[in-house]
Amino acid sequence: MAQMNSTNSLSSTMEDYLETIYELKQVNGVARVGEIASKLNVKSSSVNSALKYLSDQNLVVHEKYGYVGLTKEGEKTAADVKSKHDILFWFLTEFLMIDPKEAEKEACCIEHSISTETFERLTKFFKFLEKGLLPRSRRYCSCLKLI
Repeated sequence: MAQMNSTNSLSSTMEDYLETIYELKQVNGVARVGEIASKLNVKSSSVNSALKYLSDQNLVVHEKYGYVGLTKEGEKTAADVKSKHDILFWFLTEFLMIDPKEAEKEACCIEHSISTETFERLTKFFKFLEKGLLPRSRRYCSCLKLI
C-alpha cells in the first residue's frame, strides 16, 4: 500500500506521478502518458488511472491521447516534492557521501514521509552546514566512509 504524505491526502505514488510530469515538462516541454509510464516503469493503463485520480483532485489536465499538464495547484505540489527530493539528494551525496544511485532511492523515500515543518527545519540546518562546512565538507565527512 502506498504511503500517505503527512501534509496532504496524496499517496507517495501520486506524488511520484506529479513529480515525473513536472520533470518531463521541464526537460521536454511536454509530458505524455508513454513517457510517464516509461520513467516510472509502469503500464500506460496505470498512468491513465493515476491521471484520472489526479484530474479529479484538480492537479492535472489531461485529455485522452493528449499531453499531460499540471494545474497551478499540481505544479506547486510537484515543485514542492521535487524541491524536497533535490535538497535531500544534495545532503545525502555532499555531506553523508552516499553513492548517488543509493541517494536517489533514499531521497525518493524520505521526500514522501517527511512533514513540511521537519523539512523546513532540516533545510535551515543544511544551509547552516553549507555555510560553515561545505568548503571543508569533503575532509570532515570523509570519515563517514571509514565508519
